[in-house]
Amino acid sequence: MTFSEIDVKSLPDGAYLLDVREPDEWRAGHAPNACHIPLGELQGRVGELPDGPIYVICRLGGRSAHAAAWLNHIGREAINVDGGMQSWATAGLPMVNDDGGTPFVA
Repeated sequence: MTFSEIDVKSLPDGAYLLDVREPDEWRAGHAPNACHIPLGELQGRVGELPDGPIYVICRLGGRSAHAAAWLNHIGREAINVDGGMQSWATAGLPMVNDDGGTPFVA
């Protein structure tokens, strides 16, 4: 697998963040400006992604690593977010959820 990794605290401002977790994980808590495409839907929805760097995140980093490797394989620029949403939450970065409650990493 070929991909680069970045620490959550090093994400550039305005980065395009792609969350590849399952819908229930997304609903529980996600980055405010992230785009959600579950890993299993990525191949069929890749056309929805913008040109330019795509920062890919999941819960811990495994699924996003696979997604980043595949995206790079097809000629896109994808970077895995090391440690995923667990690292995001630990770093105290903002999170939201879909029901207005307290967001958490599921």
